[in-house]
Amino acid sequence: MGIDELLERVRAGYDRVDPSQAAAAAAEGALLVDIRYAALREKDGLIPGAFVVERNELEWRLDPRGSHRLPEAVSHDQRVVVVCNEGYASSLAVVSLRQLGLYRATDLIGGFQAWRAAGLPVTAPGTTTA
Repeated sequence: MGIDELLERVRAGYDRVDPSQAAAAAAEGALLVDIRYAALREKDGLIPGAFVVERNELEWRLDPRGSHRLPEAVSHDQRVVVVCNEGYASSLAVVSLRQLGLYRATDLIGGFQAWRAAGLPVTAPGTTTA
């Protein structure tokens, strides 16, 4: 099996969201989680309000029962929208989160690039947010 087939299989197991749906989910309390690596965040900017969690820390930071979790990661019922650069790595990350019991985890179709192309808010590259 190649990566394209793998992506097709994993994506068949959940509903992905487009940029407007992701923005609406975040406004309703979903965690928007940016897993892009630092160089991309520095080059392109950030989505205001998104939590930056490096991919290699994702499961530890979002497991509601984990000792290293984000304070906001409080329940397996919580909606989580994972954002990568173009919507590929995020799909694989969702599989892992769902295996942890985060059954409402999904990802953003087209990733950060689709968010930005939709005209949704983005901080200027190099700007830090609290």
